[in-house]
Amino acid sequence: MQFTIHPSWQSFFDAESQKTYFDELIKQVDGEYQNYVCFPQKELIFNAFDKCSLNELKVVIIGQDPYHGEGEANGLCFSVNDGVAIPPSLKNIFTEINNEFDRVFFPTSGNLEHWAEQGVLLLNASLTVRKDLANSHKHLKWKVFTDNVIQYISENTENVVFLLWGSFAQKKGVRIDREKHLVLETGHPSPLSANRGFWFGNDHFKETNDYLKSIGKAEVNW
Repeated sequence: MQFTIHPSWQSFFDAESQKTYFDELIKQVDGEYQNYVCFPQKELIFNAFDKCSLNELKVVIIGQDPYHGEGEANGLCFSVNDGVAIPPSLKNIFTEINNEFDRVFFPTSGNLEHWAEQGVLLLNASLTVRKDLANSHKHLKWKVFTDNVIQYISENTENVVFLLWGSFAQKKGVRIDREKHLVLETGHPSPLSANRGFWFGNDHFKETNDYLKSIGKAEVNW
């Protein structure tokens, strides 16, 4: 499998590639892409690690798995390609940002690459999915891989903000050293959760920027 990552992640990928599970995972993924239509495009599976440098890492957002519609997923959680209709969860994310910062402008694109380029790792728990079948690759070894990513970040960096939205993401947070990092938790931005009062008003984006400012890092332009 051919993919591109930022050089700052090379040590992590070198170590993982020596583990039995990773070889099995890559074979599983190759098989899925050979036999089914899967997303994102194969070269974008590890896009989160290409667009975001470990050295500049400020924030980690954990999603579940890629969007499973044609042409949507681009390897960054909650993000879609330019020209794709903004999904409901991302609409709620943008609405929350507008509310927190008193904005009236609503983005016309759901492509979040500009977040990644500012040090936001947009990490799905599973990095691939079959077309039209949400969570269809949860049986692959992605859980091991992304758990190891989170643990590696926790151990090898300091003062990273982890945004854990919904119970699925929160379960992924057990490996985070909360003495070294800031962990913010709330409900998932999906309409089901948000409309029941578990998303809006969380202030995560302002809290993140306030924290970054307090430790001398540049705030994220959400």
